[in-house]
Amino acid sequence: MNNTMRVYDSIVEMLPDVENPSPMVRLNRLASADGFPLYAKLEWMNPFGSVKDRAAFEMLRDLEQRGALGPGKGIVEPTSGNTGISLAALGAALGHPVRAVVPQRVPEEKKAILRILGAELDVVADALCPMPGQNGGGTINLAKTHAKARPERYVMPNQYENQQNATAHYRTTGPEIWLQTEGRITHLFVSLGTCGTVTGTSRFLKEKNPAVKVIAVQPSEGHDIPGLRNTTELDVSALYDPSLIDEIVEIPYELAYTRVLDLCRQEGLLAGPSSGLILEGALRARSGGERGLAVMIFPDGLFKYVGHIAKHIQGIADMPELADVEIGRPASLG
Repeated sequence: MNNTMRVYDSIVEMLPDVENPSPMVRLNRLASADGFPLYAKLEWMNPFGSVKDRAAFEMLRDLEQRGALGPGKGIVEPTSGNTGISLAALGAALGHPVRAVVPQRVPEEKKAILRILGAELDVVADALCPMPGQNGGGTINLAKTHAKARPERYVMPNQYENQQNATAHYRTTGPEIWLQTEGRITHLFVSLGTCGTVTGTSRFLKEKNPAVKVIAVQPSEGHDIPGLRNTTELDVSALYDPSLIDEIVEIPYELAYTRVLDLCRQEGLLAGPSSGLILEGALRARSGGERGLAVMIFPDGLFKYVGHIAKHIQGIADMPELADVEIGRPASLG
């Protein structure tokens, strides 16, 4: 492995850590640097496209080290997409087949990527994010049923209860941010899902500086942002630790999609809707007089949500008129 020359012996070596951090970029047009610069930590730059690469690797490594995941043994996991994609890609690299149990409302792009990676899919009529369900139903319970019925074939990492999910961010995300900001971070903006990101990152940063303010940005109830949860939906997560969060800001979920366009068109950042939601929370804090240096963890990128964005933003799905295009002559840009 040579991080300086970016030459690796395995895709696994490209996973982020302190020596190979995911990039952090300052916003320049949506928020000036005066008094409260906003830095976006771009987790879609991870090898499998999201912040979930960190937790997926940590959970698999722990299972392998404990002997619960041997050569050729499969993984089954309930997922709204990103963790499943990370597990499927890692499984392909490490020799572990993956069965992903996903809610029906998960974006079609994510389902397609999972299938392309070779994952077996169970599509369940469930909430947008996996839930236990009633009487044995639900995405989470179905995955548990597979793991219990065929323990010789499947092990379930269980991102909602596995402490390695939070450990991944304590070990990598927090230290990366501390080094990248030279210890000057004053505010962390993060979303809520399994809560591994907020718990692990916050724990590390607050150990370094208890004054770091952690602001969790949540969508309004009834949202359709895959992977995110409102606090009313967090009973499913054993990783949620409200003592590590200083403030929770609720944003009307429709604004997440508006801010996606702003990030793309004004910053050139191809961010997904969860990133748009976090940006709105940070901008509100900035306009409310907060000062310091803020880091926003942008969980993933644009391409897995094109259908969702087209549904919310008028005109995105419309094709331009091409009547004046002739063979050999480009259309006018004027």
